[in-house]
Amino acid sequence: MGEKDIRTYNSVLGYICLDLRNILKYVPIQYKRVVEEIRLRSGSPMNICFQGRDYFIAKDGNLTDEYKDGILVEKRYIDETFQLISNYSIYAFEEEMKNGFITLRGGHRVGIGGKVLYGANGIESIKNISSLNIRIARQKIGASNRIIEYVLDSSGTIYNTLIISPPQCGKTTILRDLIRNLSNGTYNLKGRGFKVGVIDERSEIAGMYNGISQHNIGLRTDVLDGCNKQDGTIMFLRAMSPDIIAMDEIGSIADVESIHEILKAGVKVIATVHGDTMEDLISKRSLNLLIKDRIFKRYIFLNNSRGVGTIGDIVEGDTFTSIINKKR
Repeated sequence: MGEKDIRTYNSVLGYICLDLRNILKYVPIQYKRVVEEIRLRSGSPMNICFQGRDYFIAKDGNLTDEYKDGILVEKRYIDETFQLISNYSIYAFEEEMKNGFITLRGGHRVGIGGKVLYGANGIESIKNISSLNIRIARQKIGASNRIIEYVLDSSGTIYNTLIISPPQCGKTTILRDLIRNLSNGTYNLKGRGFKVGVIDERSEIAGMYNGISQHNIGLRTDVLDGCNKQDGTIMFLRAMSPDIIAMDEIGSIADVESIHEILKAGVKVIATVHGDTMEDLISKRSLNLLIKDRIFKRYIFLNNSRGVGTIGDIVEGDTFTSIINKKR
């Protein structure tokens, strides 16, 4: 990580009110390179998060564990920052706000806390904004290079693959780069890429902004942004003839049903899920159905023992034995 990561950090500061921006720009460079979140909560000290920890920001931009030394976020800072994020046109983002976030240029995502307003059709808007979580998008090209050989099938296609990790351990980053590799036909595909359909329900994989993906997700990739997995599955299968459908954070019975529809159509699937171990997956009723049916042929477990995206194990889906350990 280097200058690009610092430029990414600096580009996000343009969406933050001037008072806080003038403090955040003095954060030491080594931290600018790795910051994952900037969190603003009205009446609480501003803090940043990275590598599984959070810190408060002092007036001189230095990090501290002492909340009393942190710069306090006033309500006007929240309001001014939200105006910048929404480009002074809140109504233009009302539809996106129903999901609790706004996507920025560059694929960065801002989570929103406040008063939720309901109408006849569910959530209509959020007002009286009280907190903002600015999640900095950092694409890691090549993050999936170490696992792609385990995903490719000798018959010229891929194994149905499930990527598992606890929160903030890199599963979406690995999924995004795997999509890029498979779509472009890199590694040992000799340029023969796959048509990949991405059901981006949470707008995290592609980071679409005004209809343009803010991340490199490959030459042969189509995206349904903000679409639930059931609807996205039907739409892709009816009209887009994908070779692979990729989706993030499965877990519901509806998600399981969508995966079965994908497989019935002869299409491969790559998905992610929160979890730590195979036993953890089996304990979840919906996922247990997929495991018992031997749907996934590759289980890729991630952790952060050697940094975000560390490969803990790769398990074969029929025998539930470690492929990595066999090779060792």
